[in-house]
Amino acid sequence: MPVHFITGQRAIWLIVAAVVLQFSAHGAATELQPAHSGPLLQEQQIYAALPPPSVKRHASREPFDEAAVPVAFGDVPDKWHAIQIEIEAETAVLDRCRAGQECTEAARMFLGIVTQGQSRDGLARIGVINRAVNSAIVPTSDMRQWGVADHWSPPLETLTTGHGDCEDYAIAKYVALIDAGVAKEDVKLLIVRKRLPEEEHAVVAARVDGAWLILDNRTLVLAPAGEVRAATPLFVLDEAGAKIFVPGIVAGGLS
Repeated sequence: MPVHFITGQRAIWLIVAAVVLQFSAHGAATELQPAHSGPLLQEQQIYAALPPPSVKRHASREPFDEAAVPVAFGDVPDKWHAIQIEIEAETAVLDRCRAGQECTEAARMFLGIVTQGQSRDGLARIGVINRAVNSAIVPTSDMRQWGVADHWSPPLETLTTGHGDCEDYAIAKYVALIDAGVAKEDVKLLIVRKRLPEEEHAVVAARVDGAWLILDNRTLVLAPAGEVRAATPLFVLDEAGAKIFVPGIVAGGLS
């Protein structure tokens, strides 16, 4: 994923949009100053508009135990919406393959990964699918493969080429985990900002026995989200759409 995918003032305005979208539905009116008022003032207004953190710490519905609010526009939500449509289209290909009809090599490979997962439960299911997807794809930049800075591929497109970058691994894992029987509410695709090197990176979070684990294409280790210290969560993506994390706010039932 390209470095500086969402940075600076653009990230601030995405948070502004998310807050406005969330609270307009409840009849709350928030007056925001124009951009020339300065990022610091904007951030103060954003946080002032949010409900106060709950005194009692609730179990988080999102990884990293931070609040996330819906965001309906921008690069990430647009790409996620487009990929959801492509995933739905690929479902028909997989259904034909399951029915013993036309079946591409990529569809057979994907269903093989799903079958491996279905043969196990809990943590073992998550680990098998993480390992299988990591092994099936050669890490390749979008510029090298597609000639563009950023291209998100649905699972069968990725398995057809056998190449992809972090979000392609993550999308394939996200779909495979749900297809293998993991509850939809227990699978999230995350965009995080990593340090050393400084970059935006896509991973999957899967919840097992109440704990969120991170599936990364760069390792076979399933790390608890709370122990991932070198990454700051930016976006969480799932069947409901895109949400943006609000830093410093504990998820006290907001999500």
